[in-house]
Amino acid sequence: MATRHFLTLLDLSSEELRYLIQRAISIKNGLKAHGPSYSPFSNRTLAMIFEKSSTRTRVSFETAMAQFGGHALFLSPRDTQLGRGEPIGDTARVLSEMVDAVMVRTFSHAGLETFAAASTVPVINALTDDYHPCQLLADVMTWTEKRGSIRGRTAVWIGDGNNMCHSWINAARQFDFQLRVCCPRGYEPRQDILEAAGDRVTVLHDPMAAVDKVDLVTTDVWASMGQEAEQVKREADFAGFQVTEAMLDRAKPDVIFLHCLPAHRGEEISTTLLDDPRAVVWQEAGNRLHAQKALLEFLLLGRVESWPTQH
Repeated sequence: MATRHFLTLLDLSSEELRYLIQRAISIKNGLKAHGPSYSPFSNRTLAMIFEKSSTRTRVSFETAMAQFGGHALFLSPRDTQLGRGEPIGDTARVLSEMVDAVMVRTFSHAGLETFAAASTVPVINALTDDYHPCQLLADVMTWTEKRGSIRGRTAVWIGDGNNMCHSWINAARQFDFQLRVCCPRGYEPRQDILEAAGDRVTVLHDPMAAVDKVDLVTTDVWASMGQEAEQVKREADFAGFQVTEAMLDRAKPDVIFLHCLPAHRGEEISTTLLDDPRAVVWQEAGNRLHAQKALLEFLLLGRVESWPTQH
């Protein structure tokens, strides 16, 4: 099988992404029923390169490899020659000779593309400044578990037009749902990403109008990693964009709320929103493990249609 990378949701077909969501649900159910008895990755190694800090990404990928019978290597810039100026492509070529897949959490998406172009093993984007596709697998999995098919449904993104927003836009294209992006003026997502999505995405600037009768509401912190110096300005610019219980009340009665976490209670969300039964963020966070298992399995082994059982 030719090497496949997962740098954005557009690297897989819509049909392949739907397969991944159903496969992730099957893997999750199998784990609950039988424990970690499915181990297709014996003697397989995942290299995990972290230039940005993480809780959910590291724990989910490391646990996924362990439960699948494989091994994960944590590599920070202090641990590798990347931190001392080795060309990205050279590091990719070296790791390709030693490991089975590479996960990268970094700043520059262009740098990640350079890495993938030189790699002969699958490369997974675990977050760049432009995209966060692994989070969207978990998000769509959670939405599917809670409400069934999301085709034709409507979601609203409230907040900055950041990497999460870009991946939500790509998700609307790939999973065929409508997305409303609601942000302060000047914080819109990239125009080329918006234009590629066509009429599936609408940009709005009034949060209460944006949430009217939607199926899902989601948001993210106002200042992402690397934007800490803009915190005070962003707090002022995003005034009125805090997601609250009152906003959810304007949506459909069965609305769900997602947040990729970590959340800043009292900033982008009300202090009590995560305690609302419509918020399913803990299930969403846990689904990072199962969605990434399905992704790793697909990239290394291809489609596996059978129920996960002891190998």
